[in-house]
Amino acid sequence: MTVKIAFVGFGGVGQGLLRILQERKEKLQKEEGLDTQVVAVSDLMKGSVYDPEGLDPEELLRLASEKRPLDEYNGRSTTVKGLDSLETIRDTNADMIVEVTFTDVKTGQPAIDHCRAAFEKGKSVITTNKGPVAIAYQELQELADKNGAFWGFEGTVMSGTPALRLPQETLRGNTIREISGILNGTTNYMLTEMEKGLSYDGALTKAKEQGFAEADPTSDVEGYDARYKAVILANVIMGVPLKAEDVACTGITEITQEKLQEAISEGKRLRLTAKITRTESGVKAAVSPEKLAQDNPLAGVQGATNAILYDCDLAGPIFLTGAGAGLTETGFSLLIDLIHSERRKAAVRQT
Repeated sequence: MTVKIAFVGFGGVGQGLLRILQERKEKLQKEEGLDTQVVAVSDLMKGSVYDPEGLDPEELLRLASEKRPLDEYNGRSTTVKGLDSLETIRDTNADMIVEVTFTDVKTGQPAIDHCRAAFEKGKSVITTNKGPVAIAYQELQELADKNGAFWGFEGTVMSGTPALRLPQETLRGNTIREISGILNGTTNYMLTEMEKGLSYDGALTKAKEQGFAEADPTSDVEGYDARYKAVILANVIMGVPLKAEDVACTGITEITQEKLQEAISEGKRLRLTAKITRTESGVKAAVSPEKLAQDNPLAGVQGATNAILYDCDLAGPIFLTGAGAGLTETGFSLLIDLIHSERRKAAVRQT
């Protein structure tokens, strides 16, 4: 069975997934029985194009690489242009929506509306957008379940590193007592560089030069990005409906070389950590700089790498580390969800 895909948003991550689907087409068909067909693309800046008989992926990637509008797509008599994002979701023959629009973690929009529109039509969604998961997880998951749709968002926490899939599948049967992690590569890179002698401003400048920090780094350095990821982990893995305002948050803007060296002199490392803990009074979460003992696996995490530590009652401590960003890695996270969605459908057909 062929999965008909519509991209809502077609920036670097969406293009990354499309390249992977093209490059691994034969492998995915042979190993997973996965056939895909892109039928629609809608992007706020690039425009939109839809063809129920399928679009040419190479042509889409060429237009994107040349920064040309989708209006220039060389279509057929069946090709339609100019649909907005909601029309692309509701009115095309796509059954899988790849939602990769800009993340707004304050409102979750327009991604929440995109997910809602898809689920109401019984269409599945895979996304790397933190907004809908951090703000409207319960509502959207219930809507997806009600309408038999799949919702995948592996890339919202650690990009292509399976921070959600691992506990949801491999660690099933455990009670996870605590999750702690370094969930923001920008700040970990900066702290590592400051340990080498750079000032805060110098480390931030270098992070921008290396492409790890945005022009406005507020979300990273104030801890907000890690806080929203903590909310996702609390909701999805701990099953507790925390909101961002429930998570105490302190970033790294007050961290100095002196504080870092003080930690090192104590045999520790200072890292920005997110921690979600089960207590007798419920689940609590916080993001803050923390002095970690040298035997804590998180203490050895260097540079822009992310890592997460699950404290399980049966399996004990389980440590996972990997890239927390990157176009290929984040595109791969969408592939993880796409494969899982198709495996789930295959299992249902066999019952």
